[in-house]
Amino acid sequence: MSELFEFGKGILESQPFSVLLGTELEVFEPGTAVLTLKVREELKQQHGFVHGGVLSYLADNALTYAGGSVLGDSVTSEFKINYLRPAIGRKLVAKATVLSSGRNQAVCQCNVVAVSDDGERIVAVAQGTITKAGPKT
Repeated sequence: MSELFEFGKGILESQPFSVLLGTELEVFEPGTAVLTLKVREELKQQHGFVHGGVLSYLADNALTYAGGSVLGDSVTSEFKINYLRPAIGRKLVAKATVLSSGRNQAVCQCNVVAVSDDGERIVAVAQGTITKAGPKT
């Protein structure tokens, strides 16, 4: 495993919310990040599909990972998400890539895919601006 991937795994393990949800880092390389999450009953809403807040979290984190892969320590400045269809399946996969980057910010996009026995379906798309984190005060 690469040094960048190991660094990324350490960051994910230091995020209590990500640990609570059971998020896993699958890919972390310059310009790309893939996060996965096993679907559990606790993550669903009253209609039986994964809650939009879970999809939003997963997209946000994947976007920031992708941006951080080229910027270093980063945070989300803003992002937008479109829910395309109910998230039904056994696993969610958030695949994020960098569209454009400079010294201090990157614009990234993410597809969130639900994986089921019937195959894969895109359930949400997101785009966001990721900003290099400043010095801690």
